[in-house]
Amino acid sequence: MNSATKRRLQLYPNGMHAVIAEFLQSAGGFETRLAALDDPEHGLTEDVVNSTDVLIWWGHCAHGEVKDEIVKRVHKRVLEGMGLIVLHSGHFSKIFKAVMGTNCSLKWREEGEKERLWNLEPLHPITEGIGEYIELPNAEMYGERFDIPTPDKLIFVSWFEGGEVFRSGCCWERGHGKIFYFCPGHETYPIYYNEQVMRVIANAVRWARPRGFMEHDAPNTPSLEKLSPKDVEFGKAGVQQDVE
Repeated sequence: MNSATKRRLQLYPNGMHAVIAEFLQSAGGFETRLAALDDPEHGLTEDVVNSTDVLIWWGHCAHGEVKDEIVKRVHKRVLEGMGLIVLHSGHFSKIFKAVMGTNCSLKWREEGEKERLWNLEPLHPITEGIGEYIELPNAEMYGERFDIPTPDKLIFVSWFEGGEVFRSGCCWERGHGKIFYFCPGHETYPIYYNEQVMRVIANAVRWARPRGFMEHDAPNTPSLEKLSPKDVEFGKAGVQQDVE
């Protein structure tokens, strides 16, 4: 067991996901359940995904072990309306790359340096109860260029002690689903015990809750009005679309 693993187990003996779930439960208004890589179907069965309003995703070294069929299942549900909150190194997960359509690469450095997240949108629902900035004494540096589509709304920009800046809180909509990426969360620092960080995550879950779900289809539909006769044969090239 390496030193990073020992440190993570000291900080989060039941996993970071358990700490996040405990905070959400204490905040009130949330029902939570946990899913992990080693669970059958990574804990993301059809029934679980289809009964989830907002999915929080953190991953690190095992992105490649996530099964493609599970990614496809989650992606489909996001397009139908499920919210998706992606944390820290989840930027390189298969699901985040799928919904972004880009490589999602970035610069990084692990030196325990100070991070200051500047709140650019103090009236946005995600920053409710957050001041002008959040300051973390120790964090992993993430730096630009962050290979993502331009956010629909940029909520936080981080400055790091080493001089880099980073788009650290970003919102998008994909299909009917809302997506928020939030940078803090390296596993060897006690970031998920920081009340302001956790408030942002709770606010993001509330923001990303779906107004409803809508499955996608592409039907061949009859006209509403009577069509005039056509004296030219154009032929037909339409095919039934596979919305999966």
